[in-house]
Amino acid sequence: MEGTLPINDMAHILCVDDEPAATRHLEGILEAAGHEVTAVYNVDAAFNVLARGGIDLIISDYRMPGATGLEFLTRLGEEGYDIPLIMVTGYGSIEHAVASIKAGAIDYVTKPLRASQLELVVDQALEFVRLRRENAQLREEVSQLRSERELIGESPSFKRVLETVATVAPTRATVLLEGESGTGKELLSRALHQLSDRRDGPFISVNAAAMPEHLVESMLFGHEKGAFTGAVRQHRGAFERANRGTLLLDEISEMRLDLQAKLLRVLQEQEFERVGGTSTVRVDVRIVATTNRDLAEEVRQGNFREDLYYRLSVVPIRVPPLRERLDDIPLLAQRFVQRVARETGKEITGIAPETIEMLRAHDWPGNVRELAHAIERAVILCPGTILQPEAFDRRAFGLAPAPDLSPVDEDTIGTAGDAPTGGGERSLVSLDTLNIAEVEEILIEKALEETGQNRTRAAELLGISVRTLRNKLNTRN
Repeated sequence: MEGTLPINDMAHILCVDDEPAATRHLEGILEAAGHEVTAVYNVDAAFNVLARGGIDLIISDYRMPGATGLEFLTRLGEEGYDIPLIMVTGYGSIEHAVASIKAGAIDYVTKPLRASQLELVVDQALEFVRLRRENAQLREEVSQLRSERELIGESPSFKRVLETVATVAPTRATVLLEGESGTGKELLSRALHQLSDRRDGPFISVNAAAMPEHLVESMLFGHEKGAFTGAVRQHRGAFERANRGTLLLDEISEMRLDLQAKLLRVLQEQEFERVGGTSTVRVDVRIVATTNRDLAEEVRQGNFREDLYYRLSVVPIRVPPLRERLDDIPLLAQRFVQRVARETGKEITGIAPETIEMLRAHDWPGNVRELAHAIERAVILCPGTILQPEAFDRRAFGLAPAPDLSPVDEDTIGTAGDAPTGGGERSLVSLDTLNIAEVEEILIEKALEETGQNRTRAAELLGISVRTLRNKLNTRN
């Protein structure tokens, strides 16, 4: 149980001391510093105050009749009070101060109390309280984020992957995750980190395909000041930042052959030199690599070093595509619907059975990522509370577009197949493509047809200048 520290860091402090004079002196210093103070003269009275809540910090004397300050600390822990305590000890009683810190006191002050000393200790204790509560809040937010991004699946193929991840995570073994794009390789990498004894260390991810070619070495190993133009200060690379943690080498197959040799040395020796440097940097890093290619085939074609391949694939794990785990689609769909509905404020209470059937029938070349994007779009466009097939992009599923049931103003728009009218009524344009260049060509032809090849009037219909229309026609010719 904790108090609630006000925004301005002015706290409600409980003072426990059996000497009234000492208590009044303590109150005066703390109230002058702007804090609210409640003073009691024994431990039992202190617990009566604590039961009411709202206390941010406790200052207790070490020597008190009935129960000592150390006994007070013990009872606080036993009764579940997680409130920092500053112990007040007699002058020169260093053994009491040491015993207090070992018992869990956040700090101590000695008598006679000096205002400057007490204010400093209290400020430091309250800063500790603030940081601890911020940390607890961040942990809660991270935990919520992880739960939203948790690995979901009950299919046999995916459960085997999860079992392998759980088995290998506590070891130092290098893991190679192979699978198509969008199958969740990065989430599995983070799971490996979270299930290892390195979970409190850094998780650093670098994408070999996204790194600028001339900066890859610097991004991995760092550089010294002046190593190249623009290197105005020393830079710690990914390996150094991942020390005592996990380094994800994403899309490792895209790495240049010359850098593969340097990477192999780092993996074997756990040491390297920064670009432009001469001193050796030693690190303790667990490596996880991912690829969406068949790395063994890349080795056979000479695009990837064989020795590096064997070094990376100590534990190879194939991540199955979504088409091989269709039984997981209902679970995944439900989770994505819940997340998007919460983020957008939509009220979606369920998914229609025919929607699940449609999703299961699709081959999902983009895998779980494609499913997530399709559901996000559908939830946003869904007009009701049940996610129906009509909310999805039917063309993406190889289905005919849903009929347009919106009313048509017959006085303005004719029907498809009407004969040209020379600029009066205009027929409906039917589009069989979403390619912008093709759509533009269709509209230009239609405008010229409607106006009897009159470029000026056609340009007016299209909302462009005659010169622009002429340029477009010349480009086509």
